[in-house]
Amino acid sequence: MSDDLKNNPEVSKLFKRWQVRTIIVTMIGYALFYFVRKNFSMAMPGLNADLGISKVNLGIFLTLNGLIYGLSRFVNGIFADRLNARFYMATGLLLCAVANFAFGFGEDISAWITGEPSGSNFTNTLILFMGILWVINGLLQGAGFPPCARLLTHWIPPKELATKMSVWNTSHSIGAGLVVILCGYIMGNMGVGENHVGAWKWCFWIPAGISFVGAIMLFVFLRDTPSTVGLPELPGTETKKDESEKSAETKAFLRKKVFGNPLIWILGVANFFVYIVRFSVLDWGPTLLKQSKNVSMESAGWIVALFEIAGIIGMLVAGWATDRYLKGRAHRTCVFCMLGTLIFVLIFWQLPSDAPVWMLFATLCATGFFIYGPQALIGIAAANQATKKAAATANGLTGMFGYASTAVSGVGFGYIAQHYGWNLAYITIIVMAFIGMGVFMLMWNAKADGYEE
Repeated sequence: MSDDLKNNPEVSKLFKRWQVRTIIVTMIGYALFYFVRKNFSMAMPGLNADLGISKVNLGIFLTLNGLIYGLSRFVNGIFADRLNARFYMATGLLLCAVANFAFGFGEDISAWITGEPSGSNFTNTLILFMGILWVINGLLQGAGFPPCARLLTHWIPPKELATKMSVWNTSHSIGAGLVVILCGYIMGNMGVGENHVGAWKWCFWIPAGISFVGAIMLFVFLRDTPSTVGLPELPGTETKKDESEKSAETKAFLRKKVFGNPLIWILGVANFFVYIVRFSVLDWGPTLLKQSKNVSMESAGWIVALFEIAGIIGMLVAGWATDRYLKGRAHRTCVFCMLGTLIFVLIFWQLPSDAPVWMLFATLCATGFFIYGPQALIGIAAANQATKKAAATANGLTGMFGYASTAVSGVGFGYIAQHYGWNLAYITIIVMAFIGMGVFMLMWNAKADGYEE
């Protein structure tokens, strides 16, 4: 921390206030990005029933959105480092809200384009138009995390970043959990008639309206850097061009510790399977619960929300257990977590459709508890194996595998459910969890980190 902050209590107090404000506002803002992204999962049963959009096409929407989002995060990271993060994040959320408003009017716009409210020409136009809109939304979603990363590193000293960033990370699950509860209520209580026809539209309009207000909040309450409010900058947060990054020594280090390190590739492949299981439940959970377990959409929303909440607890317990009992070997913890995931998905599958709702709650929450452990620990394991000099590159590589998983959890899962039914879909999740556990076991005897080398 700079001398001005250390030696001046008033300045330090004001800086602390702005720091807390930045953490809270970015947490709310990033949670709202999930409001206009994970709302799609709750709307899928309506899109399928009201518009006749097949599970395969819905899966394609999910896959393209996920792949574009992964690429967009990388590209937006480059721009966010150079532009005002306050405006960048607010504008990104605003545009996501606009895309969601347009998606809700997709049926009407397609009817206007074709001049008819039904028929093959209308259906094809509808699928194409809504698919393009959801891909655009994936592109815009990439403007969420990079500005947060810039803001947090400017307002939080490096020695405090890990602890405070872990608190901030709960915004993912908070946003996903709240939006599925909200949309579950919408799908179960709005729309026309007993089947709530058209309720899916409000799953886009209402979260979009909330996010629109949130974008204004980001603009009003955020500030890009401490200097913009007359406070001293933290040491090391100034933008500097590090020439050593281009040196032959650095490139050789990256080749050895990341691109030529089999442990990093194993973690990447494992991440692929972890994300398949996570996204299969998170994206398809509402549809799966309604169609295979006869759960109301309102209850389905609460179940998926608790899946996320249990995941927060699972992340914290997995991290504690890794340090307490496994001497930092996060990959070993992941083996046990994948085994737990496999067991509880199997139990959930075998529960009859008339099983008490509390049993569905309990088993799916247990699944969330176990699957979120590996999701958090893979990043830690990759950073430890690559060491701090190549941690970002290693996490970028393993992250690409995670986003690539939408090819299976999206269109692949949709195709299986459409043509072979939900039983084979459950078996697919179980097999993915089993393979993921096997991949983690390939590095069972690996050291906790790569620093000794």
